[in-house]
Amino acid sequence: MLKSLTGLLAGISLLLSVNSMAESNLIAMKTDLGTFVIEVYPKSAPATVKNFLTYVDSKFYDGTIFHRVVPGFVVQGGGMTFDFTEKPTADPVVNESINGLPNDYKSVAMARQSDPDSATAQFYINLKNNTGLNATGTKPGYTVFGKVVAGMDVIEKISQEPRGMFKAHPEAPNYAVRVLSATRTDSAGVQAIINAQRATKPSSIKDALVPIDENQQ
Repeated sequence: MLKSLTGLLAGISLLLSVNSMAESNLIAMKTDLGTFVIEVYPKSAPATVKNFLTYVDSKFYDGTIFHRVVPGFVVQGGGMTFDFTEKPTADPVVNESINGLPNDYKSVAMARQSDPDSATAQFYINLKNNTGLNATGTKPGYTVFGKVVAGMDVIEKISQEPRGMFKAHPEAPNYAVRVLSATRTDSAGVQAIINAQRATKPSSIKDALVPIDENQQ
């Protein structure tokens, strides 16, 4: 009886944990250069966040690349595979750029065409305060829906990648920087990511040296 009760409680705990993760507003994006975490703001941009999380939960972003890197401006991705094939998307989402969230450093926003309501899957991270991308009283801007809350150094690394190898995509890194996975996480998961990326890796220089006498072998 006690064993059955213990098993039942463990099952309920696991179910609650899964449900909590499914409702999380923290997204861990693992890339070739490390992992960064986005916190999304559903109260400020409900339609945009729902759209973004639908792509996350369906694994749409897994395998996409950061195809547009403009140092001092933005890092953009979420729509193309390594060979610059654009992935088919769902219908565009309504523009929510008048939500009061500015295109400031570390903020995450939706990329779009000239039509304000044309954003689908592609997003970008601001590398500085880009006030020119904000909505004004006379024109819509680019919808900010979240912020990088951990791993901004990874975004900065991406922004420093050499570019120019591809004539058709001159702002793409010469060697693809992929989103390996995009998954919901929680505060404990964020802390684990931070700790892992702060950990100092042991140097392998001794292994790389050619021994010059037996004492060094």
